[in-house]
Amino acid sequence: MATHFRSNEQAGEDATQAAEAEGVEAPTAAGEGTSASAAPGAADAGAGEGPDPVHVVTAKTDITPVDAPSANPAPSVYDPLRGDDVAVVPHTGTPTISFRNVTLIYPAQPNKPALDDISLDIYPGEFVFVVGHSGSGKSTFLRLLTREIRATKGQVLVAGQDLTKMRNWKVPYLRRQIGTVFQDFKLLPDKTVYGNVAFALECIGKPKSVVKAQVPEVLRLVGLAEKMDNYPDQLSGGEQQRVSVARAMVNRPPLLVCDEPTGNLDPAISLGIMKLLDRINRTGTTVVMATHDREMVDSMRRRVIALEAGHVVRDQERGGYGFYGSL
Repeated sequence: MATHFRSNEQAGEDATQAAEAEGVEAPTAAGEGTSASAAPGAADAGAGEGPDPVHVVTAKTDITPVDAPSANPAPSVYDPLRGDDVAVVPHTGTPTISFRNVTLIYPAQPNKPALDDISLDIYPGEFVFVVGHSGSGKSTFLRLLTREIRATKGQVLVAGQDLTKMRNWKVPYLRRQIGTVFQDFKLLPDKTVYGNVAFALECIGKPKSVVKAQVPEVLRLVGLAEKMDNYPDQLSGGEQQRVSVARAMVNRPPLLVCDEPTGNLDPAISLGIMKLLDRINRTGTTVVMATHDREMVDSMRRRVIALEAGHVVRDQERGGYGFYGSL
């Protein structure tokens, strides 16, 4: 037996020397790099015969990072609104909106803050999407901006005014500087398109001359100049939302707050509303919009503030929707 193993070892050395002389890589020692399932008795093969070459096949894996954008993204109805040409608004000067360690606790849920120690700034001219699951704090965030509710702790500053200390009688004057667009339109059914928009000016005491000049102008802006005399129930959902946008903008406020403005509309009609809001934003109006529309947010690539359980979990320039459900 010893003689057998020595002769095999000698044969291996001879093969190695011959391979080195010819510049060829020598085969590895028996058992190295070979499968454990090799047939028994292979070691007894003739000394002059080298082992059969082992061909190892490895699977090719093409792993794409989860957040990596596709090289050829699927076409979107919102492609006309892609924000590639929109400059990022510099975060300098006085913010339009400032949250300073803001906490909001509803009495019905004392151990579960709706917003918990939030601090952020939104600057003039920004277009900001607020995203997150239902119950994450989006609506609470917007309601704090219009002083429908008051923060439990911290400071909410809008247009330089501290809303946490604002007296109730001053709130209507604050809201003259804020346009609000709702998901369910909130139009007055007994007033025409003209009357709904004019009502926003009449409530703040604008003279009739201003009403007659500004209402037709803003209705032309939203493409409803020919439907001034129609009532809300004579309009489509998209047209009713356009009236809502016109009413919010007729007083030319510096801030527009939108709560799911396209939530009840199909994508094609939503595109028209978003084109309108984009045009308004490009004139310098700050737009803050809560939405569940992933496709819209991913296409427009504006600033995204993501909320989760009352916390800001992401604040990203040119952001996408992220991993949030629609429920």
